[in-house]
Amino acid sequence: MRSELPVEGWPRDAIFRRMRELSAGDVDWRRGRTPLYVFKATDEVAAIGRDAFVEFFTENGLGGRRAFHGLKQMEDDVVAMGLSLLRAPPDAAGYFTTGGSESIVTALKTCRDFARHQRGHATLRGNVVLPQSAHPAFTKAAQLMDLELRRVPLSPRFRADVSAMAAAIDAETIALVGSAPSFPYGTIDPIAELSDLALARGLWLHVDACVGGYLAPFVARAGFPVPAFDFSLPGVTSMSADLHKFGFCPKPASTVFYRSAAHAAFQPFTMEDWPSGRFTTATIAGTRPGGAVAGAWAVLHALGEAGYVDVARRIMGLVGDYRRGIEAIGLTVVADPELSILCFTAADVDMLKVAERMGARGWLPGVVREPKSMHLMLSLLHEPALPDYLRDLRECVGEVRAGAVEGAGVSVKY
Repeated sequence: MRSELPVEGWPRDAIFRRMRELSAGDVDWRRGRTPLYVFKATDEVAAIGRDAFVEFFTENGLGGRRAFHGLKQMEDDVVAMGLSLLRAPPDAAGYFTTGGSESIVTALKTCRDFARHQRGHATLRGNVVLPQSAHPAFTKAAQLMDLELRRVPLSPRFRADVSAMAAAIDAETIALVGSAPSFPYGTIDPIAELSDLALARGLWLHVDACVGGYLAPFVARAGFPVPAFDFSLPGVTSMSADLHKFGFCPKPASTVFYRSAAHAAFQPFTMEDWPSGRFTTATIAGTRPGGAVAGAWAVLHALGEAGYVDVARRIMGLVGDYRRGIEAIGLTVVADPELSILCFTAADVDMLKVAERMGARGWLPGVVREPKSMHLMLSLLHEPALPDYLRDLRECVGEVRAGAVEGAGVSVKY
């Protein structure tokens, strides 16, 4: 497909009218009809993040150290707050990235380069042992860096099987991975056991807390049980945590953290093989939107600890309401998740057909294939949607149970 620039520039009103027309068929996320992609604390916090983003719309995170000193200070503040939240030791360090995938890719790049240095093997390929439920970003990282991934089947509790992961380790293993929580099931892997395994085998342990990093600590402070998953466990070497998920910050914003500055020193890319001389950047992305940094700084200060705890308490109450409603329909929540993700199924219902019916009613259906399930990642965006969602879910489940669904014509993408 090709498109041509207009001969004459369009007036502002025409531009925005056309953009609204193009988006008219989008899923109605504002009414909580998408189970992912968008996260919300409160309207006020969203407005603060938006306005801060626009305030620094032109600034470039790449130039923070040389040109945009205020932006660099904000970025350092955000990283420092994340390190404190995740109970990192005094020598810990971290970086601001554009998303969970970049945080994961840079963490594995850092681990690989650290392992090569530590083992004196400059061309070590290395393998990474991880549970089957770990995010596809690890596969992306492996494809980019020619790492070998060893995905290990889960325990019956839909969490990492530590014994099976231990059996998959060999002399070429450079890292273990655990999730807090995993995206498919919302379960926190037994990070304490993985920490012990990493220490016993002298391996790097990365904890993917992209979903839970800015939620789980506040859920715990709100009085809900959360298993240990952060740097308080001595075997945890690095962590990824997304600000633009349950930090409720404008996209694109994530963080990657390391137990020590010595580990973190292997993340930056330094190049001198071009006419302009030495070029160093800590991230894969060069130019980074200054607005994302400013928006994150503003939201973290706007909510503060008390605000995050309050939102976490409300989210967990909402999760309970959804879960009770889902179970009242005769569905089963998989694996007893700790945080805000619900994966639910039934022995007598094809949940993928239910998902098709929900899609026909204007909901974006989240799905999991193993087992055939539906999937929700809940934030306060989903508070007003609760009664409508449960009503439609009940009716769609009833239709499928009655064998009423044939050729719904709505595709579900995994």
